[in-house]
Amino acid sequence: MIKKILVFTFIWIITILIAIVWTFENPEKVEIVKGIFEKEKIPEIKIPDKNTQEFIANSFSIKAEKVLDLSEKTAFLIYKDKNDIFDEKKLEIFTQNGMLIKNLKPKKINFPDNFTLQRNGGVKTIISYNEKRIALISSREKNCFFASLFLINDKKELFRSACLPEVAKNNDFNGLGSSNVHYENKILFSLGTPEKHASKNSLLAQLDNSKFGKILQINKDKLKNTINNSSNNLEISIFSKGHRVPQGLTVLNNEVFNVEHGPKGGDELNKVEEGKNYGWPKVSYGTNYLKDNGGDGSSFSINHEQNNFEEPLFAFVPSVGISSLNNCPQVIKDYYKKNCLIALSLYGNNLRKGHSLIIFLLNNKLNKVESIEKIQLGNLVLRHFVTDDKNILYEDKSGNIYVSADKKGIYKIKFYNFR
Repeated sequence: MIKKILVFTFIWIITILIAIVWTFENPEKVEIVKGIFEKEKIPEIKIPDKNTQEFIANSFSIKAEKVLDLSEKTAFLIYKDKNDIFDEKKLEIFTQNGMLIKNLKPKKINFPDNFTLQRNGGVKTIISYNEKRIALISSREKNCFFASLFLINDKKELFRSACLPEVAKNNDFNGLGSSNVHYENKILFSLGTPEKHASKNSLLAQLDNSKFGKILQINKDKLKNTINNSSNNLEISIFSKGHRVPQGLTVLNNEVFNVEHGPKGGDELNKVEEGKNYGWPKVSYGTNYLKDNGGDGSSFSINHEQNNFEEPLFAFVPSVGISSLNNCPQVIKDYYKKNCLIALSLYGNNLRKGHSLIIFLLNNKLNKVESIEKIQLGNLVLRHFVTDDKNILYEDKSGNIYVSADKKGIYKIKFYNFR
């Protein structure tokens, strides 16, 4: 008996060692298997017990109350009824792993087989047009990693990018961004450079024949024709270039603004103008990541203007892990009586914590940031605002806004006790 136990123990140990070695030598295969399970994973969602935290800002207080438990990261959050009493069942939630939650019931979206969660992939934003939903997704076919736009309702690919030039391990689809806004007769959406550190993918941001590292534009009339004619060749043009990871987009007084991740430091707020170049990877207030993160620690040139690039309105050094951007809610506008933008942030780093709401106050010409307030909300990794289908901030009947926190849920944000 003891001999049998020893034999089985020996076989078990050898099996474990073989599995460890195979996993180490085949990370891509492990990731493929992991991605298959993640795509089938049904999000856990429920209305929680009352959970409220209070935070003190410079001129007011904030109450953050959890209204939904959600186990997955969000890709877009839609609530159409403005000035409504918030009803969780009316919220349309798209998750990054490819699920749609309506009436608090999750359902898997029927994406094509090339939809991938590898390299931090998934659904990156949802574009809405005439009740149609278009998903920006990360995709893979054999050794080709690319981005595509997929018309959910009609189960049709409208656009696909060229293959990324980097080897698989240097691709990171966190770098796709992304956000979208309706602007005049166009829809703008952002497409970053999917990278962990400066690489061949970074160089795409300066190439006019690549869609990566750009804010892109779609003419609504051409989009309508493409959908109606069952075409899969949607015309997409470049609005601006030289962006690294442009994750938030909004329109204030008919001007376009974005926020984007720098490399190690250098998160930016930009006023985005058509035809302009914002410099990545030629210039940045950040530095390349250190060797333990795949970079070489080198600095970039920081003089944008001298190199014929647009300066950011503001650059965070160190970075905050900035994510979504929108117009300030009415209660904040009424208090400050200034042009006002509000952003969210993810983790940040050990030099400057993220987990924050960030309020930017701008001058009348919208070309200068006059004040920034960063309000940390505990340990919440803040991802998206709840908006309408055109990415306009949703405010309920009481003036509260709603945000998502990664793998924790949806929170109601109340601004009160203005001083």
